[in-house]
Amino acid sequence: MIITDTHTHLYSEAFDDDRGEVIQNALDSGVERFFIPAIDSTYTDAMLDLESKYPKNIFLMMGLHPTHVKENYKEELAHVEQLLSERNFYAVGEIGIDLYWDKTFLEQQQEAFVHQIQLAKKYKLPIVIHSRESFDEIFEILEKEKSEDLYGIFHCFTGTLEQAHKAISYNMKLGIGGVATFKNGKIDQFLNEIDLKHIVLETDSPYLAPVPYRGKRNESSYIIKVLEKLSSIYGLSMEEIAAITTKNSKDIFDI
Repeated sequence: MIITDTHTHLYSEAFDDDRGEVIQNALDSGVERFFIPAIDSTYTDAMLDLESKYPKNIFLMMGLHPTHVKENYKEELAHVEQLLSERNFYAVGEIGIDLYWDKTFLEQQQEAFVHQIQLAKKYKLPIVIHSRESFDEIFEILEKEKSEDLYGIFHCFTGTLEQAHKAISYNMKLGIGGVATFKNGKIDQFLNEIDLKHIVLETDSPYLAPVPYRGKRNESSYIIKVLEKLSSIYGLSMEEIAAITTKNSKDIFDI
């Protein structure tokens, strides 16, 4: 059984004391592929170092996270553009709009999102979308930018069934993680109405640990709990869920 974690921040400071052990635990659990989203230029070296140590398992993205769109966002976008021109990445991400923490830079977040969508099209890459309290703003931009060559993943999808269908209509898979195991997560109530061909698995570790680890540091090995939940929701074996969602990730990331 091959499991794919399509979104994990393994370079995070939260893993500085035991990163190797965390990765080995995941490998032992059957997680063989880790897709690593970018945040900003300060993490680039750590991401490249991670890839060099686990070249068969680590797959990097490049992008500017919306919560890190600040006064210097144009410099950060230039960094993204430079890296994309110099080497191979598997997606432009994570990118999008986040209005949960701060709305000060909404206009700049929108500009950065559009710019990075266009970079994804230029380099024929998928996008990985971060959307927090910003579905309307995200959909407004996707409506303008939609095309056959725009596709990707709605990372950490926590919207409604209607929003799920809308996201899928823009050639997006839904990234499903620990929230699916929460009592108040809500998405578990309608996921069985979404065809599995639209689903990929993720942890977003070290964040959003699934039950029974909720509130603790998340790890890629905990994706097993997400797999168990989806197995229950869809009435399929964990092996079947893993096979379908891994195939979906291969289709998105072209590996």
